[in-house]
Amino acid sequence: MSETGSTVPRRQVGRLLRQLREQAGISLMAAAQELEFSRARMYRIENGEVPVRKHDVIAMCGVYGAPGHMTEVLIGLAQESKAKGWWHAYGDVVPAWFELYVGMEQAASRLRQFAPSVIPGLLQSREYAEFVFGRWHGEDPAAVENAVAVRLERQSLLRRARPRPPRLEVIIDEGVLRRSIPDTLGMQKQLAHLVNVSTRPDISVRVIPFGVGPHQAASSGQFTILEFAAVGTASPEPTTIYCENLTGALYLDKLAEVATYETIWAALDAVALSQSDSDDLIGKIIKESDG
Repeated sequence: MSETGSTVPRRQVGRLLRQLREQAGISLMAAAQELEFSRARMYRIENGEVPVRKHDVIAMCGVYGAPGHMTEVLIGLAQESKAKGWWHAYGDVVPAWFELYVGMEQAASRLRQFAPSVIPGLLQSREYAEFVFGRWHGEDPAAVENAVAVRLERQSLLRRARPRPPRLEVIIDEGVLRRSIPDTLGMQKQLAHLVNVSTRPDISVRVIPFGVGPHQAASSGQFTILEFAAVGTASPEPTTIYCENLTGALYLDKLAEVATYETIWAALDAVALSQSDSDDLIGKIIKESDG
């Protein structure tokens, strides 16, 4: 699990245990009392916030009357949830609220990202990332370097051999491409990288031009839609919407929430340029930056 991280199996364990409890008609408080767990601990387990020990899984499955095969699945997932992802080596550089996303990103089969203000982290060049983090940690070059290292390490999932890299689809607002960093050559390198990476069959980078005017997603902010493939006999992790803010993030996976963002994505897809036209526009911006 060093490649896919520990957070997705942990969330799967919590989701499946919650489903078993609800199917058994047992309230959270009643389950906590029977298992001699605190309500807070039950809540953290069901929300995938903590690893679950094997004997706890067996005890919970016993209370819920889970069939043997489901107990075995949960035991296996619980063991996987204890593995640590590569990002743990960076300590506090990766905020606790971001760890869940990094693990989910590593395990996703498809990622769709809307970027209205900044180039997505998975596609940032070193120069661009250094400027972005420099604005946050300007007086601490070591913090900038560590943050950049994490960002570049995240990008390795797009080059990995096994498991297969996720399909990455990015839609960027034209303003992001024209909002240059002071390093003109570095910005040109960043823009060229967007064109180069989009030649790969599993990556697309498309642009929403200024000419389309305000669109349906104009006030949505940056978001990512993560989809997951089924693993073994466990049901797949539900499609999740990730929305980041200054102090934390939202993870939305209710059907109505996902449907809303699917509608927004369809609207973005309708107004974004084709891949070839997007490449042409990016190439035009690169030439304009030569002055």
